[in-house]
Amino acid sequence: MEAIPHPIPRTVEEVFSDFKGRRAGLIKALTADVEKFYQQCDPEKENLCLYGLPNETWEVNLPVEEVPPELPEPALGINFARDGMQEKDWLSLVAVHSDSWLLAVAFYFGARFGFGKNERKKLFQMINDLPTIFEVVTGNAKQPKDLSANHNSSKSKSSGKSRPAESQTKAVKMSPPPKDDDDSGDEEEEDDEQGATCGACGDNYGTDEFWICCDICEKWFHGKCVKITPAKAEHIKQYKCPSCSSKRARV
Repeated sequence: MEAIPHPIPRTVEEVFSDFKGRRAGLIKALTADVEKFYQQCDPEKENLCLYGLPNETWEVNLPVEEVPPELPEPALGINFARDGMQEKDWLSLVAVHSDSWLLAVAFYFGARFGFGKNERKKLFQMINDLPTIFEVVTGNAKQPKDLSANHNSSKSKSSGKSRPAESQTKAVKMSPPPKDDDDSGDEEEEDDEQGATCGACGDNYGTDEFWICCDICEKWFHGKCVKITPAKAEHIKQYKCPSCSSKRARV
């Protein structure tokens, strides 16, 4: 619960500095201080929230009592889910909600102090240059502009199949398939084209979208189209798309 003891940010740079401070505190709670954070999230207590503070610290506390609150509030009741799922999944869930809260706070300040279109765009671009808390906590933070190392990694824990746009695990956001020059072989180009569309909706590869490959038919799908999140994919040893799953069920 935060009473905003710090100066209220009013410019794009000040809002971004506030964002970075809160983000650093939240990352600390979910990584370096994770044992302390875990203990404070006792399911026997009332609804608890994880707050990141502008001075790069964090706290677990009850939500503010005033309605509406002075600032947007983080996800409520994170402690109740702690013992109902694996710790890794729980931390990933808290990380996702923390990312959403950070954006809400930043753009609350933007709305409060009348940021225009260009200021909002500038703020988002500054924020978007940083890895999300979820990416940091799950180890999926992208290396800037250098994806060559990812292309040599295995597609998943259980499969060594080579695909055009490979990554460290299935549960990471993958880059678009490489586009080769005209002097590339026809077979390689055909394989790239096969991996460039979603087997469910038919849309092309998106730069910042999570994709998953079926281990049976080897088609690629948007995670959102088959209702698979990056966190859920981490625990799938062999993924079967809905079509292949239904075929097995009929046998």
